[in-house]
Amino acid sequence: MDILNYIIDNWGLIATRTGEHVAIVGVAVALAIATGVPIGVAITQNRRVADAVLYVASIMITIPSIALFGMMIPVLSLIGHGIGYLPAVIAVLLYSQLPIIRNTYASLSNIDPALREAARGMGLTRMQRLCEVELPIAVPVIMAGVRVAVVMNIGVTAIATYIGAGGLGAFIARGISQTDPRQLVTGALAVSILAVVADLALLGLQKRLTSPGLRKR
Repeated sequence: MDILNYIIDNWGLIATRTGEHVAIVGVAVALAIATGVPIGVAITQNRRVADAVLYVASIMITIPSIALFGMMIPVLSLIGHGIGYLPAVIAVLLYSQLPIIRNTYASLSNIDPALREAARGMGLTRMQRLCEVELPIAVPVIMAGVRVAVVMNIGVTAIATYIGAGGLGAFIARGISQTDPRQLVTGALAVSILAVVADLALLGLQKRLTSPGLRKR
């Protein structure tokens, strides 16, 4: 009951922190899609380059989030943004690259060569084949990578409160420092619910973006 009363009494603050959390993850993942999908498309042309890019992205995702935040503080301090919103967005952007690049690369690499030959036989240019044939087929797998990136980074963003970025992690951090289970549970519960809601919303978007023929299959 104490936890429920705390949630009711602080509903406005929870909504504000949720907005901060969504602002960080939303902007970072949008930038990751804008950069990761073109990279995934480009590396399909060269297996050696693809292996190198995926290897670097894999290393990036193994760096502990708190360590990555720490490394960015002295670098971004040169432009006056060592803590706060910017380093949080950059960190989430970097962590989002692997699932998006990997899924884009894998989906395009596994398209049936016969489909490409048919598109080529219809006189489509390389860009037309990519936009009208290959990417529509790859959408479900690419969106699956986006969903992984979003859900994973909703958790990572909770750590960003330690560099002044706000978000739902503020409840967790204060709950730990003040030994207050109400704030700790509220923060953990809010992060979990946000992750589930975001995943379901993206699943719905994935189904809408998938061509009708693939949906039937």
